[in-house]
Amino acid sequence: MRKKLRQILGKRFLEAPEDLKAYSVDASPYNFLPEAVALPVNAEEIAEILRLAQQENFPVIPRGAGTATTGASLAPQGGLVLSLLRLNRIIEINQEDLVAVVEPGVFTGEFKRAVEELGLFYPPDPASYEFSTIGGNVACGAGGPKGLKYGTTKDYVLGLEAVTATGEIIFCGRRTMKGVVGYNLVHLFTGSEGTLGVITKLILKLIPKPPSQATIALWLESTEKAAQAFLEILKAGLFPSTAELLDDTTLSAVKNLLKKEIHPKAQALLLLEFDGAKKQVEEDLSEAQKTLSNFGMKLDIAVNKKERERLWQARRLISPALKKIAPGKLADDVVLPRSKLPEFLSFAKKIGEKYGLTVACFGHLGDGNIHVNILFEKEDESKAREARNEILNKVLASCGTISGEHGIGFTKKGFLPKELSPEVLLLMKKIKEVFDPQNILNPGKIF
Repeated sequence: MRKKLRQILGKRFLEAPEDLKAYSVDASPYNFLPEAVALPVNAEEIAEILRLAQQENFPVIPRGAGTATTGASLAPQGGLVLSLLRLNRIIEINQEDLVAVVEPGVFTGEFKRAVEELGLFYPPDPASYEFSTIGGNVACGAGGPKGLKYGTTKDYVLGLEAVTATGEIIFCGRRTMKGVVGYNLVHLFTGSEGTLGVITKLILKLIPKPPSQATIALWLESTEKAAQAFLEILKAGLFPSTAELLDDTTLSAVKNLLKKEIHPKAQALLLLEFDGAKKQVEEDLSEAQKTLSNFGMKLDIAVNKKERERLWQARRLISPALKKIAPGKLADDVVLPRSKLPEFLSFAKKIGEKYGLTVACFGHLGDGNIHVNILFEKEDESKAREARNEILNKVLASCGTISGEHGIGFTKKGFLPKELSPEVLLLMKKIKEVFDPQNILNPGKIF
């Protein structure tokens, strides 16, 4: 098997211990050493590799940049990690069709800048966009702050080329904005975490770049009040492109990291961004100020890029700030109906108090997607898992979902039966069997 892989890949077949170690980790706290790593450069090589995997029955784990937090690109059963970073071409950006054709290894930030240079816009903006790949974003169904107004990655995938587990190169979807011919296999692949096939090319929808942007930072007395303020924004008929929340724990951690006082009495931060035509943005800002006048302790507005970057600094520093609180972390990206957010945020805080743990809530208030981080010392891991169970049960009881953008990987698959019925799970497993009859593609993930 190894000899055949060397014939296909040459020096792009890696077996050295230091190479295997580099591919044994991702953004989750786990590590598993693969048996080998492949660095293909096109769909044809991937097809050869998967046909060989079928014959020899070894696992193949597709991987982008390894930024997944659920272990989706790790190899807990050993096997071959299939890195897609060498498939990294932006093949086309078409200003008339408003589409782009890219390979999966293109970094999302690089792609966003390339389309913006042409006056176009690719809205999906996961926090990791500077070092995650388009293919990884699609495979995990990534979201981001702009999901409120513009939707998430799945809303921008028109078509894709993929290699099935049996080594067939297929194309599904289309280049047009509309199309209802047959089943929507594009959406089936999106969010499938490399369990149905290996994506090798993508056709993505683009839109014109908004000419004007403005940011509001509202500093508040409580997290619940921040959620209520956002609901009032919606009731006022305003529709920001972004609505981000930092709760008291998160804001305190950021303040400690910066080692300076930022509105010392504030216990929460609500960030709102409006975009569009300049006049419309000005009108939205004026109306938002009126709506928020009775909610916040302090309201800051930024209209130029430098000022907006300053207001967004706190949001960007969340991850390094929370790492300093405790060595252990259980992180979830739950989604709730917006009307349930004030109650849920209060509940999460009470669960932290009940178990004597630090619970931080932050994220995309706009589409109800809250990142819940339970931070703990190593000896408190069992308590943290109990707290997590209570929080996830509350999410499901509130008509929410356990994952909005990070996916399932292997860290959350135990919770699937709580959200999905046995009948639905069985249908999903049958779909997996059709695409991957020998279960060689990313085995142990999702199910």
